[in-house]
Amino acid sequence: MHPKALYNEVHQNRSTSPTSYESLLGDSIERAFAQGIHDLEGVVGYLNSAGPSAPNGEPWTSARYRHEIARLGA
Repeated sequence: MHPKALYNEVHQNRSTSPTSYESLLGDSIERAFAQGIHDLEGVVGYLNSAGPSAPNGEPWTSARYRHEIARLGA
């Protein structure tokens, strides 16, 4: 087995389990991708129709999506 196969990148390690919101958001993004939606505006539109809502119950915008994904990835 190649030694690299056992190594996790930093972004693959979590100190806690995902929240319900994070799981719902990830699942919804995966469903959008499965439907062939790969562009930002398409994903934002999908999230607005399928959920979950953006933080504070706001509708998704491209800027809000970028900000939230960056926040969650920090």
